[in-house]
Amino acid sequence: MHVDAEAATHGWQFPGRSWTADFASVQRLFVLADSPGASVSPALASALRNFSRNGVLAGISAGVYPLAQLGLLDGYRAAVHWRWQDDFSERFPRVIGTSHLFEWDRDRLSSSGGLAVVDLMLALLTRDHGTDVAGAVSEELVVERIREGSERQRIPLQNRLGSSHPKLTQAVVLMEANIEEPLTTDEIAQHVCVSRRQLERIFKQFLNRVPSQYYLELRLNKARQLLIQTSKSIIQIGLSCGFSSGPHFSSAYRNFFGVTPREDRNLRRAGALQDAPVAPVER
Repeated sequence: MHVDAEAATHGWQFPGRSWTADFASVQRLFVLADSPGASVSPALASALRNFSRNGVLAGISAGVYPLAQLGLLDGYRAAVHWRWQDDFSERFPRVIGTSHLFEWDRDRLSSSGGLAVVDLMLALLTRDHGTDVAGAVSEELVVERIREGSERQRIPLQNRLGSSHPKLTQAVVLMEANIEEPLTTDEIAQHVCVSRRQLERIFKQFLNRVPSQYYLELRLNKARQLLIQTSKSIIQIGLSCGFSSGPHFSSAYRNFFGVTPREDRNLRRAGALQDAPVAPVER
């Protein structure tokens, strides 16, 4: 079942359709959605609640949102795409959101989306029809291996950075772990046991920027993610990303993205920049 955000906005009008009848012979129901903003009509919501009593519900990608809105994931683990995790945890504190590829928690399934859907389907094939069938399907799909649901969504940091230099990796791990209270370049260099000059050379060689610039871009991209996906105030977002004041945050944001945080949020709410990607820092 596909939940379309536009259709949801217009009330999900399906003349003559009986959701209860449609679901009567279904054992597992897969709910897909275009975006986290998708919702369901009262009739469909009632049908999903009725189905949940005896059937297995699966939220695929943004499909976890309508299920969570209906309370059908309360107390369950749910795999949430890494880009939506802050928003999801804020909106649905009763759901145990994870960064895994997929979750299989009792009578609830969820997939973080993308190729993780294939992993979930192969896990279902393994359970229902055995490893031989799942292996044959994975061969047909040219899938190198069947990944476990508990594996992480994001690729290893070394791959994202395009370098396996240990000092670079250690430095970026430190930066990502200290967004709210940023470390100085000297402190980072000390933690990874190199001089400041050595650290700057490493960053310049592999990322074509000095550590402080990379760190700033990392924090700004995190701020934009929070701005788009949560209802936190702009001041709260700035502070949580290491900016000491609103003007400082606004100025840095405008210099990097070309608009102020408030302008960016308003534009996105108006639909002018829908689905625009967060600017990458690994370039």
